[in-house]
Amino acid sequence: MERRSFLKIGAGTAGAMLVPVFGNAIAAEDLLNPMAVSFKKQLADAALNAATKAGASYCDVRIGRYLNQFITTRDLNVENITNTESTGVGVRVIAGGAYGFAATNSMNPDAVAAAARQAVAIAKANAKLQTEPVQLAPVKGVGEVAWATPFKKDWRAVPVKDKAEMLIAANKAGLEAGASFMTANLFQINQQKYFASTDGSYIDQDIHRLWAPINATAVDKATGKFRSRAGLGAPVSMGYEYFDVQPQHKVKAAGGVTTLYTKSYDVIEDARLAGKQAREKLSAKSVEPGKYDLVLAPEHLFLTIHEAVGHPTELDRVLGYEANYAGTSFATLDKWQSKNFKFGSERVNFIADRTNPGSLGLIGYDDEGVRAKEWNIIKDGVLVNYQATRDQAHIIGEKESHGCSYADSWSNVQFQRMPNVSLAAGKARLSPDEMVKDVKKGIYIIGRGSYSIDQQRYNFQFGGTLFYEIRNGKITNPLEDVAYQSNTQEFWNACSAICDERDWRMGGSFFDGKGQPSQVSAVSHGSSTTRFNGINVINTARKIA
Repeated sequence: MERRSFLKIGAGTAGAMLVPVFGNAIAAEDLLNPMAVSFKKQLADAALNAATKAGASYCDVRIGRYLNQFITTRDLNVENITNTESTGVGVRVIAGGAYGFAATNSMNPDAVAAAARQAVAIAKANAKLQTEPVQLAPVKGVGEVAWATPFKKDWRAVPVKDKAEMLIAANKAGLEAGASFMTANLFQINQQKYFASTDGSYIDQDIHRLWAPINATAVDKATGKFRSRAGLGAPVSMGYEYFDVQPQHKVKAAGGVTTLYTKSYDVIEDARLAGKQAREKLSAKSVEPGKYDLVLAPEHLFLTIHEAVGHPTELDRVLGYEANYAGTSFATLDKWQSKNFKFGSERVNFIADRTNPGSLGLIGYDDEGVRAKEWNIIKDGVLVNYQATRDQAHIIGEKESHGCSYADSWSNVQFQRMPNVSLAAGKARLSPDEMVKDVKKGIYIIGRGSYSIDQQRYNFQFGGTLFYEIRNGKITNPLEDVAYQSNTQEFWNACSAICDERDWRMGGSFFDGKGQPSQVSAVSHGSSTTRFNGINVINTARKIA
């Protein structure tokens, strides 16, 4: 029996969180055992043939082997090591113009054929209630192809002992630098996904992702006050070489206030800085509420992009088909149809893609067999497109899918999920330090924090990790208790400057939830440091009598 459970990570990244764990426990050495492609094709053909004979006009089959290794540590102790495997087959069909789906973890042709026939029976039952038939945008079959995440060092081959020692060394560095408590975790995922369809595709993919979130907490024992500083390393679609630190992959933040990272991550150095900065936050000045020009680093801005641009341009939210996890969308079809809805200022350009190297959204093909691509969502500040799957493309006049279909398991049906959505770098040469020089009264924000957003993805509030006051063109003292409030359209129209491509880098969401029953996906958002003028800042520590 497959199991879906949740691993509780306490007092860690951005507070406690429940991390989904799929499948059955296995030994670490079993992570490297492959499933033969010829066997996967045999199972796929069994499903395709059975579905067609049962009356399906279309069928796709996904054969998945999902491998996870999660390592969690606190201070100088390893708290948990989890290795899981989940293997099975999901079959989706169209019969009578309606969808049907069934899945099995019995890995033999007879069981897979039975699941296909069950999917057809479900589709025929659904067809009796469906008012309009499913319309799939055409996809040309690609035959037998393979795609894999580019990497140099397979995380599955690295001894668990080495990984745990790295995390403990990070915690030790943070504690010695001033933290009262440290957590360091390592999430590693390998999705072996085989897709086949009656369109004529047999696609074998090997996808790897990892993330090493850390968190430092400093406590003032006299007052009981505490402050935390989360890690600044991004989750990536790479191999374990991400932790082979290269000097050229380190970036100094504006004013030299901390170190940031691009294509490799020094988790021990970041932990040391986290411990030091968590301690410094205890004595930081509390912000005065008011209007400020905000200078937002990519390590912070990715989350604002995710919540206020990525989710509201998901077409299923726009259409009202999806309302879980903070509602539908203000970016309705009439705004897109007007061809002049000013989502942001003229310098704001958002590009969707599933092709950016190292990004969490990097794939060869989506879960409908559509090749990865890129396209504009916001161009010169105007809403020009959405994120669509094969059955949504005709609604917005597209001739083909955007390749946005994804399921987090063989046992779940695929549906529309966010690709990477990134803010294009500024065209004029501009560094973060040069941007700060033009700010008279502002705040420089690095790292993610708490946030909230309304049921239309419009009004929002975002905190952060590190805050620095900008006064007369110079970064001065650290600040605390900072959060900014705005609405999506007002905020992006306040965008007054974007640093150039030298400063462009990605952050991301490793466990992005959507749907009911809930599914998780991983997605990155890139940007350069960006300035927003006249944004309302509140003091989160203020008490109302």
